[in-house]
Amino acid sequence: MGRTYFVEEAIGQYLSDLSTKLKPYVTGLLIGQCSPQRDYVIRAVRTPPKEEEKEDNISPSKVASIDEEWITTHASQVSRMLPGGLLVLGVFIIATPELSKDSQNALRKLIFSVEKSLTKRRLWKPAEEEVSDRAALQICSATKKVVCRTYDVQDPKSSAKPADWKYQSALSASWLALDCTVNVNIHIPLLATSPNHDLEKNTKNGLNRWSKQIEDSVFLINGQVKDDDTELLEGQKKLRGNTQSSTQFSDVKVLTQLSQGSSHRSTATVQVCSASINLKGAVKCRAYIHNNKPKVKEAVQALKRDIINTLSDRCEILFEDLIINEGPHKKNFEREYHVLPQRLFVPVAGSSVMLSDYKFGDEAAGEIQERFVEMLDQSVQAEDIYIAEQVNTVNICPVTDNMDDTQQKQVTKTTLLLKLQQNMGVVIAAAVAVFASIFSFNYFSD
Repeated sequence: MGRTYFVEEAIGQYLSDLSTKLKPYVTGLLIGQCSPQRDYVIRAVRTPPKEEEKEDNISPSKVASIDEEWITTHASQVSRMLPGGLLVLGVFIIATPELSKDSQNALRKLIFSVEKSLTKRRLWKPAEEEVSDRAALQICSATKKVVCRTYDVQDPKSSAKPADWKYQSALSASWLALDCTVNVNIHIPLLATSPNHDLEKNTKNGLNRWSKQIEDSVFLINGQVKDDDTELLEGQKKLRGNTQSSTQFSDVKVLTQLSQGSSHRSTATVQVCSASINLKGAVKCRAYIHNNKPKVKEAVQALKRDIINTLSDRCEILFEDLIINEGPHKKNFEREYHVLPQRLFVPVAGSSVMLSDYKFGDEAAGEIQERFVEMLDQSVQAEDIYIAEQVNTVNICPVTDNMDDTQQKQVTKTTLLLKLQQNMGVVIAAAVAVFASIFSFNYFSD
C-alpha cells in the first residue's frame, strides 16, 4: 500500500495558478512533515527563475534543459528557512501534455539530487525507522490531472510507488510547537601541528562533536521527562473544533550529560594549540509537530534537529557572507570576532506554523522580504517579521603576542585545561519566554 499525503487546501489553488501562468513547464519543492502513519504537505514553492529568464521573460522549452544544480541549491536555501519538524519532502513539475513522458524521469532524478544535497549538509543521521520516501508530483497543465508517486531515497534503484494526494482545509492550523532557548559554549582548539587552519572545516568538525552531545541530551517537556512512546498531548487538553490558526506551545528544557556513564573510561590529553575557535551565545529553537496523536519521540527528534541545524546553518551563512564580501582568503583569517546572524520567524497564512530565516545586524527588513519572495514565493509584511534574538557584544581576551614560545605554549595549555574544566558539567537550559540572545563567533590565533 502506498503512502498518503494530506495537503493544505490552498496548495491546490497555488499549483493551479502556476499551471496557467507558466508554460511549457514549471518545477518546485514540496514542504511538509513525514510521520509513520501519514505525511503532510503544508507548502509548495516554485523554483525561482534565473536572472536571464527574468530579463528575457522566457523559460526553457524542454524538460531535458532543467537545471538540476539550480533546483538543488534552491532546496538547500529553503531547508535553512524551515523550523524543526519541517523538511523538503518532494518535488513537483507542472508540464504540458507533450512533456509528460519526460517529466517523470526528470522528477526521479531531481528527487535523488535534492536529497543528496540536503543530506550532505546535515550533522545528524536519520533514524533506522524513519520514513525515507519522497514525493514526486506530476500535474498536466491542460487536463489538471495529478499523479503522485514516491521513491525511497535510501535505495538508489528504487522504483516509483503510487501515492494518494488528498487536500484538506486548515491542515496545520493547530499544530503543536516546542520552544526552547539553548545556551551554547563550544570551544574548538586548533592544533599547532595542523598545517592549515581552515576555519570552515574546523568549525564543522567541532559542531559534529557538539551535535552528538545534543543527540544524547535529556529533554524536559513542560518540566517532565516523558517516555518516548507516550503521546505528546497525554495529560493535556487538546484543542478541538477550531479551524482558526492557533498554536499549542510546549516549554522545553535541554539538559546535557554531566559526564559519561561509569562504563566509559575518559582520558584527557594536553596538546599544544596555535589557535582556537569559540562559539558562544544563546539560540532560539523551535519545532512543529502534527496534531494527530504525535509521540514524544517524534517531537523531541524534531527539536534536536532544529537545535543542530540552526547553529550549523548560521555558521554556513557567515562563511558564505565572508567569501562574498571579503574574498575566499578570509576563510583562514587571523584574530577576528564575528557575530552570527540572528534568527527570525514569519507567520504563514492559515497555519499555526511559522517559517524561519536569519539576518545580520545591518540587514534591512526589505532584504528579508525580498528573500521570502524569491525563496518561498511568499509576500511578508515588515510588521510580521518577528526577531527571536537580540545580539549583544562579547569581550574577547586573546593570548598576548609578546610572549616567548615556552610561555606561549604554557598559557595555551593552561587556557585549554581551564576551558575543559569550565565546559564539564555544563547544563544547557531553555525558557519559553523570548530570551535576549548573545551570540558570537570568536577566533584566536597566535
